Amino acid sequence: MLRGASLRVTRPRVAVLGVVADHPHADTGTIIDHVRADLGDVSHQAVYDVLRALDEAGLVRRIQPPGSLARYESRVGDNHHHLVCRVCGAIEDVDCAVGAAPCLEAADDHGYVIEEAEVVYRGLCPDCAATTAAHPS
Repeated sequence: MLRGASLRVTRPRVAVLGVVADHPHADTGTIIDHVRADLGDVSHQAVYDVLRALDEAGLVRRIQPPGSLARYESRVGDNHHHLVCRVCGAIEDVDCAVGAAPCLEAADDHGYVIEEAEVVYRGLCPDCAATTAAHPS
């Protein structure tokens, strides 16, 4: 995968790819903690550099839902969206509602060549909705 993206295979790159695959939507702090558990002492900057290189190579995707830290996922190459819980911040992937990628057909593209659309659905995850229903304000 790394070689296919013209990147050298290094232990930090392999470790970061593994963490992002195992922990979808992880923030950088979580990724750093898991990489350090695997490799030992790795600097914050090294992990940030790896994430930037992987994002630029299209091997991971950086997302930042409104009000959230930057997060990373290994699901790339499609135009999926995200469900974000307003209470606990949980994030789930969601495919486009209809067809392959209807959101890429803007009503007026103003001459742009649209490559990606970002839709964020916000609400309550099942656990938070159950808690809210059990304990109304």
